[in-house]
Amino acid sequence: MRVELRILRRAPGRGPYWQAFSLETEGRERVLDLLLRVKAELDGTLAFRYSCGHGVCGSDAMTINGRNRLACKTLVKDLGRILTVEPLRALPARKDLIVDLEPFFAAYRAVKPYLINDEPPPERERLQSPEERARYEEATRCILCAACTSSCPVYWVNGHYIGPAAIVQAHRFLFDSRDRGAEERLSSWLGGRNGVWRCRNAHNCTEACPRGIDVNRLITEVKRRILEEAF
Repeated sequence: MRVELRILRRAPGRGPYWQAFSLETEGRERVLDLLLRVKAELDGTLAFRYSCGHGVCGSDAMTINGRNRLACKTLVKDLGRILTVEPLRALPARKDLIVDLEPFFAAYRAVKPYLINDEPPPERERLQSPEERARYEEATRCILCAACTSSCPVYWVNGHYIGPAAIVQAHRFLFDSRDRGAEERLSSWLGGRNGVWRCRNAHNCTEACPRGIDVNRLITEVKRRILEEAF
């Protein structure tokens, strides 16, 4: 079938503008396939991020037909004959579909997304039971694509909010039985003025997650953990 691919583009020194491409396609093609064809055959100046092409790296997250999705996992047949592709909202657009992810990763780094444990290491490894591992397994599926954070209405109006992706990363270590950094994380940005309490439970984050993570539930569990630590 023939589809019209409308791309919101941006170049240095020029405001955003729409450009349309008419393409013959098979329904089983992905949006990423169409973008690659445009770049290879029609306009080599088109800029966008992609890497693995299999929904693992998270680099090709963009707004497709009004929803945040991964271009490599979104099939043309599910979108109809008119496709609109925009850069992720709420993050500064730099060129075409490429956004500045530095604010996003600054929040990620702020929650200390690594194991904190100053206890003497055991002879072999720090063991966990299957139940202890399962406690934080869902959070490990996050691929840092920023789809959830850029879909959050609180983040739209308050760019200082830490955002759902960073909270999910904090959850992964807060509920890890080997970690001893809960107090350090919860007393920092995570529990502060622009931390987890800014969440208003809009559930946009859960709907936007391409990995099926119940982001809103994990945020609620982090809130509960803060209250438990306080009382």
